[in-house]
Amino acid sequence: MIEHAFLVGLSKSFGLFYLIALSVAVVIYAMRPSNRKQFDDAAQSIFRDEAGPWE
Repeated sequence: MIEHAFLVGLSKSFGLFYLIALSVAVVIYAMRPSNRKQFDDAAQSIFRDEAGPWE
């Protein structure tokens, strides 16, 4: 029979490596040069359709 401590250690290790891999994938996706225009458009979209200061 598999011990509880072994399963806890295995699940913690798997979760750690899963989160590290996910973080690396997100950073690589965000830093790709082909996504620059998409992110720049998203950053500037808040300023579109603005006539001026709100009064």
